[in-house]
Amino acid sequence: MLPDETYQLGKITKPHGLRGFVAADFDVDDTTAYQKLKTVYLALPGAPTKLVAHAVEKVQPQSGTRVLLKLRGIERIEEAEPLRNATLHLPLEALPALDDDQFYYHDVIGFTVIDEVLGELGVVENFYELPQQDMLAMRYQGHEVLVPVVDEIVLRADMAARQVFVRLPDGLLDIYLAPTTRQQDEAE
Repeated sequence: MLPDETYQLGKITKPHGLRGFVAADFDVDDTTAYQKLKTVYLALPGAPTKLVAHAVEKVQPQSGTRVLLKLRGIERIEEAEPLRNATLHLPLEALPALDDDQFYYHDVIGFTVIDEVLGELGVVENFYELPQQDMLAMRYQGHEVLVPVVDEIVLRADMAARQVFVRLPDGLLDIYLAPTTRQQDEAE
């Protein structure tokens, strides 16, 4: 399995106990949906593009996004320790189905951003998952513009037309286009 054929489910944080369990943080809303997980692909920190399949014996949801994970063949803390900071991956086809007005971030990279007032703005280049909220990054008039990913602003995606529709707040683009104090000082 190649990394491009997977999505990152989460990350192993540390061994847990003496019997080969590991603590992991899943990047999902509901960890209980993964209790019947049979196989996961691991990418070790020293080889982030090499994915190795591991059979899953047990997934025990804890609080929030934390789970305890037992992988077949990992029976002792000494075997679990090398898995610290490994990323956990699943095949893209294992992604849960979404409602019509929802999309996965990786699906809309390269889509054209269309504002309901201003029209075509730019192209989705990336998404940043920040502690406060997720941000859509697009290129507009040569500047990177970050758009908060909230229902009131990012309205929907048209997969067939490869477009993301937004309702930008007044002044958002001006923040990115206005020269900074440093740029003004350099111009003088």
